[in-house]
Amino acid sequence: MITPQNIFRHELIGLHVMVVDSSHAGFIGIEGKVVDETKNTISIEQEDGTEKIVPKNIATFHFKLPSGKIVEIQGNVILARPEDRIKKKFKNFW
Repeated sequence: MITPQNIFRHELIGLHVMVVDSSHAGFIGIEGKVVDETKNTISIEQEDGTEKIVPKNIATFHFKLPSGKIVEIQGNVILARPEDRIKKKFKNFW
């Protein structure tokens, strides 16, 4: 089960996401479903079917968990390949 405390160790694909802050103003407000993730980027499918690729290192994301909770994560915290994040040690954010 994905919780705010262990979201770093789970797959982000399939979660609803919104870009709430970015050093590039064009990325702020992008929202949709995560359809792909690489070491440095997250691909977001918007409701109109278009896909946007957002760099992790310049953005702050709000992920909506299956329980309905919203978790804010700075992209540089999840800057790793999905399969490598499970091995990475994270500081306690809560």
